[in-house]
Amino acid sequence: MTGSALLNKPARSARRQALSSLAAAALLLSLPALAQKGAAPAASYEPQSGQAGKDVIWVPTPDELVTRMLQLGGVGKNDDVIDLGAGDGKIVIAAAKQFGARGHGIEYNPDMVAHATRRAKEAGVSDRARFEKADIFESDFSNADVITMYLLPTLNLKLRPTLMKLKPGTRLVTHAFNMGGWPPDETSRAGGANAYLWLVPANVSGQWQLSYPQGGKQLSQAMTVERQRYQFPEGTVVLGSADTSLRDARVIGDRVRFAFTGTDGVLRTFDGKVNGGRIDGHVSDGHKSEKFSATRKGEGPAIETVD
Repeated sequence: MTGSALLNKPARSARRQALSSLAAAALLLSLPALAQKGAAPAASYEPQSGQAGKDVIWVPTPDELVTRMLQLGGVGKNDDVIDLGAGDGKIVIAAAKQFGARGHGIEYNPDMVAHATRRAKEAGVSDRARFEKADIFESDFSNADVITMYLLPTLNLKLRPTLMKLKPGTRLVTHAFNMGGWPPDETSRAGGANAYLWLVPANVSGQWQLSYPQGGKQLSQAMTVERQRYQFPEGTVVLGSADTSLRDARVIGDRVRFAFTGTDGVLRTFDGKVNGGRIDGHVSDGHKSEKFSATRKGEGPAIETVD
């Protein structure tokens, strides 16, 4: 016989109530442990500086530098800004809230994505700031006008071939780290940290036919850009029986600038917009500015990337 069989009915009822109370108490005590095993609710998640991520640890960008990065990128209300490795979303949110742009954050950590989405809603910009759980190396950001990053140099270099293929003039802004041998177009410092700007350069390498005015005549000269290293082209122009090198040649996004001395001994500076196989712009002799154009013959070699 068991001990419970010796209890009368009221005693057995009291014991069942006591056991039920103990079971309920045990369940309540076990809830924190169960919660720790499961995913934390999005509303309670708070990222910690230095926490591990897929390829980097997460460290927030200083607020002053966020603003300066977006200024450096010339962000405006008509721009699409994509932040690679968006973290807590502050760059995307600032682009929408301070500059009126459309922002898109790509982040691998789903808790971060939920956290950033909540912050965008709290900031009142959820209609212009969105976040996506994705791998930056498998994402398409070809529609971006501005791309921001706070990644390690090795990741920047891994991304560089993709970035170089974006449309000319796309603005790339990084926090702290560079692009290897690709020199930045501008450097800024704010909030105790550096920011770097690159403008994706148009490819102007190859054979061109250059048409420009000189002495009341329209001249047509052969111009060859033998190589282009990042935003720095090197080339020559044929001037009758002579030829001359391009001086101070530079590609700035979808624009190209160069100069050379003509057969009249006058230095002329050319500033034009590149549109595929054509350049249109203005040439100045130091006194007046007139129109010029250039047409490419065939395809030129790829832009050289060296470290």
